[in-house]
Amino acid sequence: MKDLIIIGAGGLGRETIWTAERINAVTHEWNILGFIDDKPSLKGKIIDGYRVLGNSVDVATYPDAYYICAIGRAEVRKSAVEKIKKIYPVKFATLIDPACVYCKERSSIGEGCIICANTYITVDVKVGNHVYFGADGTIGHDSRIEDFVTCYPGVNVSGTTHIGQECEIGAGSQVIQGVSVGEKTIVGAGSVVVRDLPADCTAVGAPAKPIKFHNKKI
Repeated sequence: MKDLIIIGAGGLGRETIWTAERINAVTHEWNILGFIDDKPSLKGKIIDGYRVLGNSVDVATYPDAYYICAIGRAEVRKSAVEKIKKIYPVKFATLIDPACVYCKERSSIGEGCIICANTYITVDVKVGNHVYFGADGTIGHDSRIEDFVTCYPGVNVSGTTHIGQECEIGAGSQVIQGVSVGEKTIVGAGSVVVRDLPADCTAVGAPAKPIKFHNKKI
């Protein structure tokens, strides 16, 4: 079994522990050591039966472990991963829930990803690094999900779509076929994306329309 440490001891961190436990129920793959979290008040605490081992600096204490960053917000997850890489060249795990249906022969998933239960990933899909894809979602054929994307539960991404780096797609949203979402764009929960969205905006509604660019209303 490989040692595993979760970066982030919040709600997603606890869910990620559960995903690792579900994997272990099938393959006995991970020896879960605990959490790393930069909140000083959490050091040494037991959360869901696992200890908070320390903060980012302490990753060098566990050089043989695999790590996974369980922070929901895309930009914060990216910052945490980059910070840890500067401290020590850690190895990153990818956790794919046993209840995920995934065409391994024709699609790829990068390092550091968390793919939750009942997600369907079909053919010729490319998922980048450090992507979080919540439960009950779909990714259709020939789609590209770039690094550090967050798709909350129930997101349906249709075929031949492109989701740019650090995007956040809200729970229950739909992205129709052939659409591109620019990097760092946030799509509100329950939205329906029927046309391309630009980068660095917040878009909501059905159809989804930008309502904000860099904190400026339009």
